[in-house]
Amino acid sequence: MYTPAITGTGVFTPKNVITNAELVQAFNAYADKMNAKNAEAIAAGQMESLQHSSEEFILKASGIQNRFVMDKDGVLDPDVMHPSLRQRSDDEPGIMTEMAVDACNTALAQAGRTAADVDLVICAASNHERAYPAIAIEIQQALGIDGFGFDMNVACSSATFGIQAAADMVRSGSVRAALVVNPEICSGHLEWRDRDCHFIFGDVATATLIERVEDAQGPHFEILSTRCATAFSNNIRNNNGFLRRSRPDGVTDRRDMQFMQNGRKVFKEVLPMVSKHISDHMDTEGVEASDLKRLWLHQANKTMNDFIGKKVLGREPETGEQPNILQDYANTSSAGSIIAFSKYSDDLQDGDVGLICSFGAGYSVGSVIVKRQS
Repeated sequence: MYTPAITGTGVFTPKNVITNAELVQAFNAYADKMNAKNAEAIAAGQMESLQHSSEEFILKASGIQNRFVMDKDGVLDPDVMHPSLRQRSDDEPGIMTEMAVDACNTALAQAGRTAADVDLVICAASNHERAYPAIAIEIQQALGIDGFGFDMNVACSSATFGIQAAADMVRSGSVRAALVVNPEICSGHLEWRDRDCHFIFGDVATATLIERVEDAQGPHFEILSTRCATAFSNNIRNNNGFLRRSRPDGVTDRRDMQFMQNGRKVFKEVLPMVSKHISDHMDTEGVEASDLKRLWLHQANKTMNDFIGKKVLGREPETGEQPNILQDYANTSSAGSIIAFSKYSDDLQDGDVGLICSFGAGYSVGSVIVKRQS
């Protein structure tokens, strides 16, 4: 048996930024357009008018200020309100592969490794651009990796579930090293025309290299333990998969096919589930709250993270103990906790213990306890 360790991470950040101000301007223009179009029905009480969004509303509801996207023009066009991503030919790399390769190369460089050192690629993300062939195999080919690859989807928990799968295979000796990559194009399944959620998501890709601790060539994080859990719920759902079909009347532009969330129930049910999951995981491994130097949580909502951090630590987290990146990146699904880990882990000292946790639709929650080593 071997000991798995995280030896490198990488983050690919799209070049396009959408600020809250830009987003609000586009949404409000769309709302005005739709209200004017349906003025008679609104006056007759047959439908409600669309409310304006605001920067204050978005910041209070989520803590988000900006988000990165693969396409900005389509999202901000009141006549489009979704990313306009061109159809690629079958001979071109897919957009997820393009994002993933960038993040993977960064992770490999940080670890002092090359593709020749890797045996496995797991593409773990909340949405995939096609059903098959697997995106992971395309990434594997693009990087020049021998071995194998497969796709995973556990929504916002995909990264931590992928890390557990990879760590188990490294531990057993079936692979020497694995890349867990999370190319998240969340802008494609977000309903940008819905005031309650139009601000939530952004695009990004992250990669994590996991290998035997004995093979680590520099500072790394030994994986002490992993734990995953799921419990079925419809309170976060997206029906817009590859089985999508139009209605009998030919209409495909359906609100219920995009990202849907019952926010109140999610808060009520997920927060206790995640807090207990983390506490139970720590108890099993003999890790006290006072032992934790850092919590890298899923970046969905600042209020949720503040609640979980306080519950796990038994006090308000101090500055730097629970870093947030969602103000800049928004919710990037499975990639969020890995962005936080990648950007806020270099300052830890030998022996420092931290915990990565992601949670979301499913419901699902995954946690990884790590220790910094030189």
